[in-house]
Amino acid sequence: MTILANKTDLVRAGSGTWQDQMKWAIRDLRGLRDALGLAAEGGLQLAAEAEFPVFAPLPYLARINSGDLGDPLLRQVWPSGNEMESPGHFSTDPLGESDATTSSGMLQKYQGRVLLVTTGACAVHCRYCFRRHFPYEQSPKSVVQWEPTLAKIAADESVEEVILSGGDPLTIVDHSLDSLVSRIDEIAHVKRIRFHTRLPIMIPQRVTDAFLGILANARSQMIVVIHANHANELDLLVEQALSKIANSGAMLLNQAVLLRGVNDSLGSLKDLSERLLSCRVLPYYLHQLDPVNGAAHFEVDVKQGLQLITELRSCLPGYAVPRYVQELRGEPNKTVLA
Repeated sequence: MTILANKTDLVRAGSGTWQDQMKWAIRDLRGLRDALGLAAEGGLQLAAEAEFPVFAPLPYLARINSGDLGDPLLRQVWPSGNEMESPGHFSTDPLGESDATTSSGMLQKYQGRVLLVTTGACAVHCRYCFRRHFPYEQSPKSVVQWEPTLAKIAADESVEEVILSGGDPLTIVDHSLDSLVSRIDEIAHVKRIRFHTRLPIMIPQRVTDAFLGILANARSQMIVVIHANHANELDLLVEQALSKIANSGAMLLNQAVLLRGVNDSLGSLKDLSERLLSCRVLPYYLHQLDPVNGAAHFEVDVKQGLQLITELRSCLPGYAVPRYVQELRGEPNKTVLA
């Protein structure tokens, strides 16, 4: 574990509850600089922070090399002046989610599946987040408020899978999350409930006994899709948390984003796949960057991405190579690039 410049933060990174870690997270550029021994911020960085605030939990920051602006984990949370420039094909809603919203907080882009934007809260603000401009205030805030949407799901027997997304659904406290999952699980034609979450990576303390009970006790098949982009994100505490999820009977998958300066090399992608497998997680998707305003400096050319997948296939078994995909606005499914 990398020693943070602030020794108090180092101690706190492995302590407390997950709610404590949410409270203790670094919330500004100055805090990142001080914790990691980085140079003073510039004007454009401050403008980027004002556009999309910093939020980075201590367990994640403890894995970053102090003083190293090129650290692949730091790049994911460090505001860059480049965020203030976006090419013409970048936008605030690159996937057309406003067009896919069929009910308050519910998106339906693909046949047989619906996605519930359960919350706007996250355990980290990834600088490439495609929902950094999403109108979270329009989503329901309680199970009672979700009832009209759940009634629509119950009335549509074509819906076999419900995806809980956000923000991050695991920022919801266990008793509220249990209530929502239980209501979905009561709908007989729903076969699968899927979580899209970064919490077990950012704050492994979030994998509580109560959450494991939610996974183990459901009638529906439970799927937990985590989001790790680099092998260094998966330390021992994360591995232990993921092992608990696997032992609950839930399916564990990972979706990563191909990011310049983070994982755009054969070595980094190979290490990520191998580390995921050692944590009992199947590499699932490698996403081409969604063209959201503020993230253009992370973009990797598709030709380079295709070459990386070709190289991965030459050195890894097939099950260890994620599908390289791109989500295109208005398409009925993700486009598989390789």
